[in-house]
Amino acid sequence: MNEEKKINIEDGNEESTVNEELNKEEEVNNAAETADTAQDTPTDDDASDNQENTEEQDELTPLEKAEEQIKVLTDKYLRSVAEFENYRKRTLKEKAELILNGSEKTITAILPVLDDFERAIANQSDDPQVIKEGMELIFHKFTKTLESLGVKKIETSDKDFDVDYHEAIAMVPGMGDDKKGKVIDCVQTGYMLNDKVIRHAKVAVGQ
Repeated sequence: MNEEKKINIEDGNEESTVNEELNKEEEVNNAAETADTAQDTPTDDDASDNQENTEEQDELTPLEKAEEQIKVLTDKYLRSVAEFENYRKRTLKEKAELILNGSEKTITAILPVLDDFERAIANQSDDPQVIKEGMELIFHKFTKTLESLGVKKIETSDKDFDVDYHEAIAMVPGMGDDKKGKVIDCVQTGYMLNDKVIRHAKVAVGQ
């Protein structure tokens, strides 16, 4: 009977020893798993570093974009300034040339009329009729030349008085109702250049 108890006690110790070894092995495995989990899981410091890196990237990206945009806008601005400066210089040059040589077309057009005057003066004829005809030819040629340049005469014959075209220098009473407010006589011819009055016609108006 004592032997059975001894065996039972020994069996119990053996089972207890086995259980202890299993428990230790399980603890070791749990510790290893905990270590692996801890290694895979980011710590607060790692999270803080990652957040700082992300914030730094977020700050640099808009800055780089802004710097690039500034470069593009600066380049466009400089180009615009250069183009405007070139345009300004070209305009001033053209304006100066226009002031100096703007009458070139007119002078060139009337030079043939001047030639006719020189030939008429050089003519030694004493016949008044020949001289008159020559002057009339020159006059008509000069009139046609002015018309080609856009100059035309302001008509006054039997026209209603119009302050836009006429300048009244005299009022003529007793001309009748049909002549009231109308141009009676033209003292000085008026002219227009391309539909712009360059000299008003000086007229006498019926009263």
